[in-house]
Amino acid sequence: MSDARAIRPATRDDLDALARIESEHLSGTWSRDALADELEKTFARLRVATEADVVCAFVHGWLVADELHVLNVATHPAWRRRGVAKALLEAFFIEARASGSVKALLEVRVSNGAAIGLYKSFGFVEDAIRARYYSDGEDALLMSAAL
Repeated sequence: MSDARAIRPATRDDLDALARIESEHLSGTWSRDALADELEKTFARLRVATEADVVCAFVHGWLVADELHVLNVATHPAWRRRGVAKALLEAFFIEARASGSVKALLEVRVSNGAAIGLYKSFGFVEDAIRARYYSDGEDALLMSAAL
């Protein structure tokens, strides 16, 4: 990452940017209010990547017992394919390991080949298909990785 890019915890000041990115994301399931609620949960983690103080991506997950549940990885279209999501996930997994997590879990749309490829590059394996998981009827691929 360049010196102008940083990864940090999300704050209330980031909520409008997170909601914009989420609305353009493949799932678009997390509202601004829902993301605000996540900031208050002790087990929830929201991290943002910024470039020149502009939020360009975020990752959202829950630390539950010794597992990290990755709920969302979303990048603004202008910053896709630039290594932002990879850098976010690397930092997220380091933080999860430091918090005692030994395993990561996630669901991803079966049609999202780019995300599946990214997750596989971190050692995620395909565990199962959850039929008609998303509101539009698309299946979800369940994946896991040792941290």
